[in-house]
Amino acid sequence: MKNIKDYPLDVLKEEIKQMGEKPYRAEQIFQWLYVEKVKSFDDMTNLSLALREKLKQHYTICNFQILKKQESKDGTKKYLLDVLDGNAIETVLMEYSYGKTICVSSQVGCKMGCKFCASTGIPFVRSLTAGEIVEQILTVEQDTGERISNVVFMGIGEPLDNYENVVNSIRIINHPKGLAIGARHISISTSGIVPRIYDLAKENIQCTLSISLHATSNEKRSKMMPINQKYPIEQLIQACKDYIAMTNKRVSFEYALAKDNNDNREDAKQLVQLLKGMLCHVNLIPINPIENGKFSKSSNENIIDFRDYLNEHGIVATIRRELGSDIDAACGQLRKKNLK
Repeated sequence: MKNIKDYPLDVLKEEIKQMGEKPYRAEQIFQWLYVEKVKSFDDMTNLSLALREKLKQHYTICNFQILKKQESKDGTKKYLLDVLDGNAIETVLMEYSYGKTICVSSQVGCKMGCKFCASTGIPFVRSLTAGEIVEQILTVEQDTGERISNVVFMGIGEPLDNYENVVNSIRIINHPKGLAIGARHISISTSGIVPRIYDLAKENIQCTLSISLHATSNEKRSKMMPINQKYPIEQLIQACKDYIAMTNKRVSFEYALAKDNNDNREDAKQLVQLLKGMLCHVNLIPINPIENGKFSKSSNENIIDFRDYLNEHGIVATIRRELGSDIDAACGQLRKKNLK
């Protein structure tokens, strides 16, 4: 059966109409799912018994189980969630001064093969549905009893490789009758699937686009990120420039600093030349250790020097605060689990 959480409100209205019901019933269902956060159709008490029975015949309500929860010394929480098909994913809740941010996964496994990411080498199983993406937020909110204010698609999987489901999940997350999280508080990170960047620009979704760049030459980036062989830096940067022109929104570039690889002054100079004149921001990430990883973290001195050079030459750059590394919950450390 279909998961009722997979549908944005406008699509759910059509589903309900096909059942012979008034479209406003979809708004009532949304209220129960995303405001009241009920786990059963039986709890939707302002719907008739007949309608509740029809819903049970045609739909399920996806309710993840928390298999394991770890808490870092810095307050970060990592959840291992049962996705109800013999597999599990990891989701991370981070605390900042401006609110709580959740890092959601979009796939069970990943196809991209980035050499600094723990998801590399794990067989790809499937993409998550829109409802399964949203359910990560609901599960964590219910566990903590607190509202999440920011969502980043930076967990397991490549969001733009699961384009339709990710966009539909954002429509639910952002909708005033859904989770009502503002689009400017939602970030999509991509390794650089160029055609989908253009598709996203046309969606009129005001979320932030984050590009995993990590190198300034095709030779170096291809060694870190195999996708660069299909969509080289020149194509990726042009797509970002076009995205900015189409949306008038700033693009964020993620740059993981690896010792003796991409963290020297020459790399900083090349990055300035690459991004010069763009409406953008650079998020410098101290690379995190992973099992069998080929890269190690740059020195603090190099990281600070890299940031200062970019800022001095007109590129706004900040160093991402390291959260959850003691529980393998930091950038690049998440893995999917197989429960079979």
